[in-house]
Amino acid sequence: MASLRPPCLLRPDFRTGLSSSIITAVAGSQADINGRLMAEDMEKTLGTKIVVMNRPGASNTLGIGQLVRSKKDGYTIAYPSANGLVYARVINPETIPYDTEKDVEPLGINVFFPNVIAVQANSPWKNFGELVDHAKKNPGKIRVATVGEGTIDSFNVEIIQSLTGARFTKVPFEGGEAVTTALLGGHVEVAADVLAKYVPHARTGKVRILLTTKKKADFPEIPTMTEVGYKQDLASVWMAVIAPTGIPEDVKKTLVDAIAKAANNPDSRAKIEQMGNVADYKSPAELKRLMTEDYERALAIAKRIGLRKP
Repeated sequence: MASLRPPCLLRPDFRTGLSSSIITAVAGSQADINGRLMAEDMEKTLGTKIVVMNRPGASNTLGIGQLVRSKKDGYTIAYPSANGLVYARVINPETIPYDTEKDVEPLGINVFFPNVIAVQANSPWKNFGELVDHAKKNPGKIRVATVGEGTIDSFNVEIIQSLTGARFTKVPFEGGEAVTTALLGGHVEVAADVLAKYVPHARTGKVRILLTTKKKADFPEIPTMTEVGYKQDLASVWMAVIAPTGIPEDVKKTLVDAIAKAANNPDSRAKIEQMGNVADYKSPAELKRLMTEDYERALAIAKRIGLRKP
């Protein structure tokens, strides 16, 4: 299954009892881990073996493009993030080879990823305010690693710059652990990525998390943008399962039921939460509404801060 990079393509061949899943995220990434967890749970309901393959791409869009060109028989589905379904469309619309309104059939959400701003524990910035003050006095000198242009992390950096007046230099990576490695190795001063990647490093005293997009009860000390005095919070990544528009209704129902059961599995939900993510099932209708609302909100922000022409 897929994520912060393009999505997972899953071919459940119910007739032969064999399925294959292409995860267009690097192995070991949060998208990959959650995608495999979802695939394992879906196997139990569908009664079919799902063979997983990793094929990383660019910001979800290549994988979603491949999905919408696939045969509309329900045997190919995808597990992308909000990056390809919302934010890449806002920032780089000319590069998107699909229309989510016409080409994508939402099937459900199983997890939200709080996104964070993190620095090394030995950095001079003890809180978000100190980081912003330094960036204002030294425009462009602080490098911020993201998982690529057209992603939610890149978009959040733009929002931070707009709200604070600070100026950073974004350094895009392919995703997976590359952003974390760059921060820990001192190749960048700041990382904008999902919380789960930094939980173990924060607990061992290597990383300090300055800001989060979504509160978690086990990390009450990490503030959001509104908690540090700004009028707007940043956006969080969610992972969804989609199919090409036009799949048979009976197959759609089978997939939706399997996704709902997998997303509500207590054991899997506990694993998701322990990693630093938020287990939160959303139905196909809720996913469709979220895609529309997030896109409209992000587009309005992008126009206001100059990322898109009005």
